[in-house]
Amino acid sequence: MAKKFDQLRAPIRANPVRRARVEHYRRAITDALALAELREAKHVTQQQVAEALGVSQANVSRIEHQDDVYLSTLSNYVAALSGRLEVSAVFPDDSVALLEPGSERD
Repeated sequence: MAKKFDQLRAPIRANPVRRARVEHYRRAITDALALAELREAKHVTQQQVAEALGVSQANVSRIEHQDDVYLSTLSNYVAALSGRLEVSAVFPDDSVALLEPGSERD
């Protein structure tokens, strides 16, 4: 007999460790989709990004699916799409640039 989705989800919601693991995977998938969607919106293939970065297409795929990417890797990826990465800490009363355009930090 088929179970309702809420019945399947209840044990995960009740267990903080399982809930955190599911959230971790959800964020990783969302992040991976964001990079791939950004690339696709620019009408650029993984192969084209790979050539710009001097890596293999498989390496670009790995970057798009990683849940934790170095800022320098992300900056180079964005540069391969003809963009630049800007990182800021945003507070209610202020914003501070953490990564100046053109610099690379990990």
